[in-house]
Amino acid sequence: MPNTPLAVLDLVPISSGSNAPQALRNSIDLAQHAEDLGYARYWVAEHHLNPGVAGTSPAVVLALTAAATSTIRLGAGAVQLGHRTALATVEEFGLLDALHPGRFDLGLGRSGGSGAPKAAAPRVPAREPALVGGGAPVVDGLTPGGLRIPDRFSYEHLLRHPRFALHRTLLQQPGAHPQPYDEQIADILDLLAGSYATEDGVEAHVIPGEGAALQVWILGSSAGISAEVAGAHGLRFAANYHVSPATVLEAAESYRAAFRPSAELDRPYVSVSADVVVAEDEATARELATGYGLWVRSIRSGDGAIPFPTPDEARAHAWTEADRTLVKDRTETQFVGSPTQVADQLETLRDATGADELIITTITHDHEDRIHSYELLAEEWGRR
Repeated sequence: MPNTPLAVLDLVPISSGSNAPQALRNSIDLAQHAEDLGYARYWVAEHHLNPGVAGTSPAVVLALTAAATSTIRLGAGAVQLGHRTALATVEEFGLLDALHPGRFDLGLGRSGGSGAPKAAAPRVPAREPALVGGGAPVVDGLTPGGLRIPDRFSYEHLLRHPRFALHRTLLQQPGAHPQPYDEQIADILDLLAGSYATEDGVEAHVIPGEGAALQVWILGSSAGISAEVAGAHGLRFAANYHVSPATVLEAAESYRAAFRPSAELDRPYVSVSADVVVAEDEATARELATGYGLWVRSIRSGDGAIPFPTPDEARAHAWTEADRTLVKDRTETQFVGSPTQVADQLETLRDATGADELIITTITHDHEDRIHSYELLAEEWGRR
């Protein structure tokens, strides 16, 4: 692989006409192929109450995957902290590290139920137009290098959707109040280091977990508390272009502005995600990606991800203008094409964001097409 590593982010998607057991088998197969192809790491996401996604518990999926692979780094992208405790998180990944030491990335995310920070942290203000690297403006939705930066998407309607309240009801204990996010991250780091103690001096030691050889990452989508906490603790940061392309530049900038060297890192380390479909030619790739817009619509509407549709199923949908607006930022920033076309776009993403690493997520209806997409990309990237 070239100097800029590529990683895999797997959502454990269920295709229409298939089921969760097959999706899990497909994901293990993908991890094995990623290892053989030289990808730097394989991550799984955490999602709940989605008919088209089987990745509900990253730690469980990673345990299955670790047993089927031997060298590739494995991780969560990300554990959602709004409905779990620092102790439970360290215990889960401590168990994984105990049997597969030194292979795991603990990616931490801030879900909708996360508690507010302990104290207001300084914010890196959003700029209009957005700036690249602190200087060059984004003009007509493009960076100087040609990366698409679309208009911001508002998530307010999702926060008001009944399913959001249902998530909180089912994922949190009755009457529970999520711990402030920055406090929770600090507790996780202290528990891993073996330095956790209450104000009156009572210590906690997690076995297994304390001293686990984990890389801790923070995942974030904007210039907010996630980027700031990652920087303040000197942790690695993953910015989500594939989820929130409008705010990827400010997220990376906020992290770098907040960065303080740590025992683990002496300089900022940023990974940036992209949604990708590669085939031998652009026409074939676009056919394989036909279902993406309808799949994103199901998520953005608040109803939850549907099983990933076939191209014909997607074409049968009667699109409204509201539908198209709902998914526009995601469909126009998906990288679809031949190996050369997609690798060129990934280089543009890397250069615009200053990414040290790129995270590739690919979903197609047929598993074989998804594997082939990763194969073609690895081959092309290795020639650069």
